[in-house]
Amino acid sequence: MRRSFTWLPWVLLVLVIISFITWQKMNQPKAPIAADGVKMPAEKVEPLVNTSRTGGVVSYSAAVKVAAPAVVNIFTTQKVKKTHPLLNDPAFREFFGNQVPDQSQGQDENSLGSGVIVRPDGYILTNNHVIAQADQIVVALQDGRRAEATVIGTDPDTDLAVIKIELDKLPVLPFKLSGNEVGDVVLAIGNPFGVGQTVTQGIISATGRSDLGINTYEDFIQTDAAINPGNSGGALIDVAGNLIGVNTAIFSQSGGSLGIGFAIPAKICQQVMNSILKDGRVIRGWLGISLVQPRQDDVLQPREAGVIVADVLKNGPAVAAGIKVGDRIIKVNDEVINSASHLINYVALQAPNSTIQIEVVRGGQNIILNVKVGERKIQTADSQFIPLPKR
Repeated sequence: MRRSFTWLPWVLLVLVIISFITWQKMNQPKAPIAADGVKMPAEKVEPLVNTSRTGGVVSYSAAVKVAAPAVVNIFTTQKVKKTHPLLNDPAFREFFGNQVPDQSQGQDENSLGSGVIVRPDGYILTNNHVIAQADQIVVALQDGRRAEATVIGTDPDTDLAVIKIELDKLPVLPFKLSGNEVGDVVLAIGNPFGVGQTVTQGIISATGRSDLGINTYEDFIQTDAAINPGNSGGALIDVAGNLIGVNTAIFSQSGGSLGIGFAIPAKICQQVMNSILKDGRVIRGWLGISLVQPRQDDVLQPREAGVIVADVLKNGPAVAAGIKVGDRIIKVNDEVINSASHLINYVALQAPNSTIQIEVVRGGQNIILNVKVGERKIQTADSQFIPLPKR
């Protein structure tokens, strides 16, 4: 009988151990639950870099650290002649018998903007209106270095320019040519009002904005990130620090940001820069026509496809191919045309002297014409939108 109970102490020991472990678990602090129902750690831990405890982004400092060193401030100086107002007064000049000497004096007029270093050998993208007619261009880097820049080439039709500085160990901002969507978070980096390098945050409000009258060639990224005078030529970046555009204009009645800013997409920036570096200028195709959208008499009816030829330039490529006023252009090389800017931008990418097929609707008939593309001359456009060259 005594021998049959030799296992009892062991059973009791196991039960004591199980009871102790169960007591420990029951008395451990429970993990708190946040207001949104997400369980949080029982112990206080440091949040992850750039994120909140619920996974939301609270900082874009990593992207700024990547991009900001490659965004530069640009200071330009232009010699202008200023004359005392009395010397322009006809009565004053008549009093002295029109013998008043020219007393005008040359003075420096300063303006500022921004730019983006896009190659390690010192090439910088900026807006053409930032450096136009400048006698001296000084580039200031985030690390404190300064250098005088030379103009490599300009493209007024897109309001872009390429300048170059001679410094080593330059930071570079990589292009992001595609994949940008409405709603993406973006950051604008520049030198607004000359206060120093500044970063503002917003989203992409729209893509493919055109027919705004800002530039001859338009395919803008619209953003609500605050952009102000001095931001011109600065970078619009994504949250990874990639260059998605160069800030160029705002829509404003006061001269300040109203949440409607426009940037030239990186794809266009790269095309313009490569063309300037290769040929010294941007070479574009041209037809020699002016265009209007088809009329829409009934707002409930869908608009007709294509664009209407409003005028044809004499001796231009279009008139030589037989295009007439009133023709509705619906396709170019099987590319369906949906706006005047679409056609202009598509033709601009064609090499001069190449032949394209244009399908037009004339008198209810579809006609295909072969057109030999000409070369477009530099043009500029007046605009109600505000470029951002000066403070």
